Amino acid sequence: MGDFSLDKISDLSTELYVGGAWTAASDGGRFDVLDPATGQVLTTVADGTVDDAISAVDAAEAAAASWAATSPRERSEILRRAFELMTGRADELAHLISLENGKALTDARGEVAYAAEFFRWYAEEAVRGAGSVMTAPSGANKIVVLHQPVGVCVLVTPWNFPAAMATRKIGPALAAGCTVVLKPASDTPLTALLMGRILADAGVPDGVVNVLPARRSGAVVSAMLHDPRVRKLSFTGSTEVGRILLKEAADQVINCSMELGGNAPFLVFADADLDAALDGAMVAKMRNAGEACTAANRFYVEASVADEFGRRLAERMSALRVGPGTDDDTQVGPLVNEEAAAKVHELVTGTVDAGGRVVVGGTRPARDGYYYEPTVLADVPMGAPILGEEIFGPVAPIVTFTDEAEAVRMANDTEFGLVSYVYTGDLARGLRLSEALDSGMVGLNRGLVSDPAAPFGGTKQSGIGREGGHEGMLDYLESKYVAVTW
Repeated sequence: MGDFSLDKISDLSTELYVGGAWTAASDGGRFDVLDPATGQVLTTVADGTVDDAISAVDAAEAAAASWAATSPRERSEILRRAFELMTGRADELAHLISLENGKALTDARGEVAYAAEFFRWYAEEAVRGAGSVMTAPSGANKIVVLHQPVGVCVLVTPWNFPAAMATRKIGPALAAGCTVVLKPASDTPLTALLMGRILADAGVPDGVVNVLPARRSGAVVSAMLHDPRVRKLSFTGSTEVGRILLKEAADQVINCSMELGGNAPFLVFADADLDAALDGAMVAKMRNAGEACTAANRFYVEASVADEFGRRLAERMSALRVGPGTDDDTQVGPLVNEEAAAKVHELVTGTVDAGGRVVVGGTRPARDGYYYEPTVLADVPMGAPILGEEIFGPVAPIVTFTDEAEAVRMANDTEFGLVSYVYTGDLARGLRLSEALDSGMVGLNRGLVSDPAAPFGGTKQSGIGREGGHEGMLDYLESKYVAVTW
């Protein structure tokens, strides 16, 4: 097992980061952070209270006016330094992510590189918050449109990408001139706390970024959403929790961005390059052991190639090395906690009970930690529970189809609409399907869509708004119209 330990990060604090200071929770409370590879306690972290949440909002509000007045160039340079500091500490960050999240080091290193890119991208976007000037159609006046920071933002991030989901929100918020309170997932607070340290070292002024770990997530976030000084909520997580937060945010009519659950279809047509489709399937399904909202969740394969595709996918899945994320040769680490592993197994057994067939995997290995074997399920009937839920694990259920219309109908038969994947050798078909599939993103002959320069987000109950790209910064800006005559 890898010999990396928390004491190798000399400046890692396990306290709250509020107003530029590391402080204990107001009631002295702390909670355990577990190692998913063993189930053992890694360390304890300060457990923020409602009072701490209001203190964080106090700090963000106190810093808001001066940060909004900071020149775009200065904000840009600070974000660029944050990118450079993250890149310089990439190996440390990757090991920390593997320790608290469980993901394989290869995936963790990929996440750190991806996460850092949001700081670089928004360093470049910070100086491009352009407004506009035009003459009113009547000719009576000029229409001047200014973009101004929305204000104090509450950022709530998930455990599956503890660095990237933080930078994807912090980067555009800071570029726009907003101050933030980051509430990280309680399974993975350590990465967020180290990010707070890195941002301070990059020159972010006290109070502009505050990091508030808390087990009492509902009460803490609710308190901030009912504070009239908070004007923005950005949440990444389950659709179930997103619905609750939207209701909470309605009381103060808070501006909301939501990146919620997914149920991504992966369509393979008989004319596809099967080698390329299998390569893409392994990326789309097994990145982060399937614990990703963009993970391929339902494989729809044209009947004439379904057996070959399933057999070859099973060969690749069974060859993956399962083990602790911190081991250099691990390809599939443990799932994040016991609840996650138990849910995946329940979905697999439910699919078998419904008539599905296990081609490979289908079990939890007999070892400590929250592991699940890479699994391929064939002959999965329509209506099987696994097709309606986000698996969030290393399981690939395969359903067959016979024509394009049937494939689109099955792919769109979900309340989610985050991303879809299509493999076909017919470009016209691929573009036609890209329009027909009801999702915010499409991977056309690609198993990976995420890019800091692209607008990331979904349709239907997969979310509201976009993160990344130029659109990502617009989510943190208000448009102000000034009518003027000269």
